[in-house]
Amino acid sequence: MSGLLLRLAGPLQSWGERSAFTPVRDTASFPTRSALIGMFAAAEGISRNEADLDRYQDLRLTVRVDRPGVRLIDYHTAGGGFPKDRTAATSQGSNKGAAVITRRHYLSDAVFVVAVTAADQTIHRLADALTRPHWAPYLGRRSCVPDEPFLLRRHVDDPEEELRTRVPLSRTAPRTEDPQTGTIPVEFLLEQPPPADQSEPPAPIDVIDINDVPVSFAQHGRSHTSRRLHRTQLPVPRSLAGPPQTLIQRLIDYAHLEESA
Repeated sequence: MSGLLLRLAGPLQSWGERSAFTPVRDTASFPTRSALIGMFAAAEGISRNEADLDRYQDLRLTVRVDRPGVRLIDYHTAGGGFPKDRTAATSQGSNKGAAVITRRHYLSDAVFVVAVTAADQTIHRLADALTRPHWAPYLGRRSCVPDEPFLLRRHVDDPEEELRTRVPLSRTAPRTEDPQTGTIPVEFLLEQPPPADQSEPPAPIDVIDINDVPVSFAQHGRSHTSRRLHRTQLPVPRSLAGPPQTLIQRLIDYAHLEESA
């Protein structure tokens, strides 16, 4: 088993959780499993109707919340002022004849780092696809383009440990007399209970159920099942944080460690 590390950052992100094609297009507060698996399938050139999702069932995903972002709502219209035959299409193949109004939810200025753990062969396959994607990755919606660096590391022996101890944080640390010592609490979302740390008191764990495990991406037959997540705060070395003006260089230096290894 090994893994890779993705950094999901950009001006806007939107991780649909409950809505399908309804007037309100919501977003979860973190990247969903469905969205991430959809990203991997797109990078590998697998279409919605051809997706064999069993190939992704053994992936273990761990999300570190560097910045939760600010929720924005966009009042959006499409097709207004046009003749009926030029308005938005319905699922039955006709036209609505009026403007389609939606309220689309986004996360602004959010940053997540995702550890993807799987068998070595699977990780090599995904890393190759994400390096040269068939369809470009996006952060939940096609309009949400990811920042660079996107693929932080192609291969890590223990990506979850990397999240806790080595990956630079996209935030500043609270002021102290010595910024190089101590830890700061950071939110994590884990598919398994967090490891016990005898040196730190246990943090509260919020167990949540979310319906985001994809069964089918088919356009007229999308379906999902649920999984259990453990939301908690884990201590991360204060030295991983730093002022915004040094962030890109810290990320580049970290990513280049793999090339020099």
